Amino acid sequence: MEKHNTTTVLLLGFPDLYTVRILFFLLIFITYCVTIYGNFMVILLVSTSKNLHSPMYFFLTQLTTSDMMTTSAIVPNMLNVILKNGSTMSLTGCIMQFVCFSYPESTECLLLTVMSYDRYLAICKPLNYHSIINSMVCLKSIILCWLISFIACYIELQSIFQLSFYLSCSDTFRVRLYVTSVSVAVVVVPFVIIVISYACIIRAILKMRSINQKKKSFSTCGSHLAVVSIFYGTLFVTYLAPGNGRSTILHKILSLMYCIVTPLLNPVIYCLRNKDIKIALRKFMQH
Repeated sequence: MEKHNTTTVLLLGFPDLYTVRILFFLLIFITYCVTIYGNFMVILLVSTSKNLHSPMYFFLTQLTTSDMMTTSAIVPNMLNVILKNGSTMSLTGCIMQFVCFSYPESTECLLLTVMSYDRYLAICKPLNYHSIINSMVCLKSIILCWLISFIACYIELQSIFQLSFYLSCSDTFRVRLYVTSVSVAVVVVPFVIIVISYACIIRAILKMRSINQKKKSFSTCGSHLAVVSIFYGTLFVTYLAPGNGRSTILHKILSLMYCIVTPLLNPVIYCLRNKDIKIALRKFMQH
C-alpha cells in the first residue's frame, strides 16, 4: 500500500457562522486590537511610573507580554480563516504555530506561580519580603520561567517531529507521554503551588484582627487571584471537555475564550482593581 505524506492541514474555521462571518471577523479583530492595546498600556504604565516600580508590577509586565504573544500566535491566522470561511496551512507552519502558542502559555503558568509566591511573601512574611524579593531575584525568576518554558516546548517540538505524518497513522504513544510529562511540569505542578500559596494566604488573612488590614490584604492579591481563576478555569474546561459530536462547537467557543478573551480580561482586571495603576493611568492621560 502506497503511503502519502501529509504536508497540508485543512482549517475548517467556523462554517456555522458563514452568513455573519464579516461581523464575526470585526468582533475578533476589534477584540484583538483592544487586547494588544490594553496589555501594552500596562507595560508602558509600569515602565514610566515610579510608584509602579516594584516586583509585583515587574512580574505583571511579563504576564502581559506573554498574553500578547499568545493571542498574536493565533488571532491573525484565525482572522484569515474566518474571512475565507476556511483555509489551508502547511504542516510545518501548523506545528510552529502550536509552539508559538504553547511557549507563552507555558510561561504564563510559571509567571502566575511566581506572582502567587510574591503575594505569599508580602502577606505571610511581610518583615522578610524585601530581604527575599529584590531586583536580582526578580530578574532570575523571570529568566527561569521563560527558559523552562522554552525547554518544555523544545521537547514537545522534537517529539512531534519524530512522528510520521502519513495517512496511515503512526504510533503516538511516545509523543503523548512526552506531552503529558511536560504538561504536568508546567501546568499541574504550578497550579498545585498556587493553590498551596493561596491556602496559606487565606489562613494568614483570617488570623488578622483588623478588618482594614484584612481588606488591604485581600485587595493586594484579589487581581492576581481573579486572573488565576480565569486562566486555569478556561484552561481546564477547554482541555477536559469532550471533543466529539455536539461538543465540537462548545470546544471552539471555549478555545476562543482561552485564546482571546482571557488575554483581554487580564489587563482590565488589574486596571480596574488596582489603585496604583488607576493613578498612573490618570497621570499618563493628563500629559
